[in-house]
Amino acid sequence: MASIRELHTQLVKKERSAVEITQEALDRIQALEPKLHSFLTVTAQRALEQASAVDAKIAAGEEIGILAGIPIGIKDNMCTKGIRTTCASRILENFVPPYESTVTQKLANAGGVMVGKTNLDEFAMGSSTENSAYQVTANPWDISRIPGGSSGGSAAAVAAEECVVSLGSDTGGSIRQPASFCGVVGMKPTYGLVSRYGLVAYASSLDQIGPFGRSVEDTAILLNVIAGYDPQDSTSLKVEIPDYAASLTPDLKVGKKLKIGVIKETFGEGLDPEVEAAVKSAITQLETLGAEIHYISCPRFRYGVPSYYIIAPSEASANLARYDGVKYGLRSPDADNVLSMYTSTRAIGFGTEVKRRIMIGTYALSAGYYDAYYLKAQKVRTLIKEDFETAFQQVDILVCPTAPTTAFQVGEKITDPLSMYLNDLMTIPVNLAGLPGISVPCGFDSKGLPIGLQLIGKVLREDLLLQVAYSYEESTNWHLQKAKIA
Repeated sequence: MASIRELHTQLVKKERSAVEITQEALDRIQALEPKLHSFLTVTAQRALEQASAVDAKIAAGEEIGILAGIPIGIKDNMCTKGIRTTCASRILENFVPPYESTVTQKLANAGGVMVGKTNLDEFAMGSSTENSAYQVTANPWDISRIPGGSSGGSAAAVAAEECVVSLGSDTGGSIRQPASFCGVVGMKPTYGLVSRYGLVAYASSLDQIGPFGRSVEDTAILLNVIAGYDPQDSTSLKVEIPDYAASLTPDLKVGKKLKIGVIKETFGEGLDPEVEAAVKSAITQLETLGAEIHYISCPRFRYGVPSYYIIAPSEASANLARYDGVKYGLRSPDADNVLSMYTSTRAIGFGTEVKRRIMIGTYALSAGYYDAYYLKAQKVRTLIKEDFETAFQQVDILVCPTAPTTAFQVGEKITDPLSMYLNDLMTIPVNLAGLPGISVPCGFDSKGLPIGLQLIGKVLREDLLLQVAYSYEESTNWHLQKAKIA
């Protein structure tokens, strides 16, 4: 499937219609889903109606935006009015939101075509998309392997060309890690740049919606549409949004010698040698393009995982308390009083990983343990943020691997939660500090599985982050490789 810009040109020149482009995506979904399982809900009727509206504008001689008529996948934890939103959980199996999330409304206003809601780890809790209550999404490069998580469905759908771009959410790496595993571009914006209104909450101080694309430019175009202040989100930043796509150039020069910092703590024990070799090769390529490479220490980086797995479950235990069988969603039929309704509803409605994180969070917040766990984790979070601030006094961009390994086999780590949690080792600190991060393809291992390079920027410097990613991308051909299933 062509890029957003190519499809836009075809539409404007009337070489193809939006309905034709949308039908092609829907046909591809129908052909691939029996093996891939990227989508929980396919919204064919709505998609064709949205595409027809774009064609009608073109026929009437009206100008259309660059995203108009483009097939888009939406992670199924973003509310879509009149369309089932499950969070891949039994407890929301039949939940149909009465309102639209801000991001999906922005996409609709821009003429984007939603082809469906993508699979995820239940309530975005996981790193493999194996924790979905409904299905396990396959990696398009090798269907015996996981696509990463929690936004595995959105990443796999883009890699398999079931849609042009998609939206995911990133709490501890849930966009960047699956982007790495699926060989696509995935970006977590600065916390507050994109509205969270209508995103079903996991950990509110960490959650952030972001874009997937097969190229940096497609990712930048999608970010242009979804970024911006929203009065309905109290954490939304009231800042001017630049045109991220317009300023992209293959030239790495940004007015001065670009300084890139390599985070030393992300190399060493636990890092797959093939991942290390590919990332170091990418760093050499950035130096060839004109960047000045520095080796930077972020000594508290390693404490990201333990602090995250106190903070995130604590917030989750508070956020998921609303699922009690009273207000909406599943209600257990086997209850004869209010207390048994609460307990039995949650027992059958939540999966194992969600229950595990609720219990961890509730314990960490309980009397006598709050200071020892939650408060200490928040102090460590502050130290991690300070490490980043110190690093950015010396360099403009930080780089490291996106994930310590390539995609692993389905079922390989599902019974080992600690091993699964360590998959987010490289990405979690970025969420704790509220910084923007992007993963771009930088090579393949000997099994033909994609490897991702993570670039980390200063707060609200998505423009520079995208520019560096684009310069690297244009100097390589990794992003041009197609997944086997595609």
